[in-house]
Amino acid sequence: MRYADHQWKVVPGAWLEGGRFACERPGCPTSTCHPAVEGWERGASADPSTVERWWQRRAHAVLLATGHAFDVLEVPNSLGGRVLAAARLHAGVLGPGRLQVRGPVAATPLGRWMFLVRPGDPLRPELENSLDVVRHGTGSWVPAPPTRLPQGAVRWVVPPEEVAWSLPDSYAVQRMIVDSILTRLDRVPHLPRQLSTTRRAA
Repeated sequence: MRYADHQWKVVPGAWLEGGRFACERPGCPTSTCHPAVEGWERGASADPSTVERWWQRRAHAVLLATGHAFDVLEVPNSLGGRVLAAARLHAGVLGPGRLQVRGPVAATPLGRWMFLVRPGDPLRPELENSLDVVRHGTGSWVPAPPTRLPQGAVRWVVPPEEVAWSLPDSYAVQRMIVDSILTRLDRVPHLPRQLSTTRRAA
């Protein structure tokens, strides 16, 4: 209801039964977190009565539909921590109202951080082929607190209230992601050519 009050479209997700997720769709083979309704993208809603009806029936997982009020930039927690530190530093240097770089940030127990940003901007060219950075836009969703996964609960690192439910510019956050990746690479010792390999960043 709190998300819907701020026009963030929500989707009822499957609920935990033991170590897997269950839903009311007969024969559904998906055992991980997923929408519990058919046509979830069309049905995503910020209507209070609709949301209330969904959660009166079941303790659904809370999924947020992306590409409407916001997009989400998903990164590993090691990268997310550096980006958040940079955002806080930039906000302090620039002062209020100069450049919106801080926004809500959620984290999953699987070690993924989710930065909510203004919708519509694609990934910068430097990030398009990155295995570590995922953009959730139209047609996607993310789990939101207080959703529980088998490994634990999704939590807010930066709650929406802390930033007055405002969203940062997507390219500003992407720029900090690029800078953080380059800084990390600069700190990695260069291996002899014959020992080097191409690896996905941790």
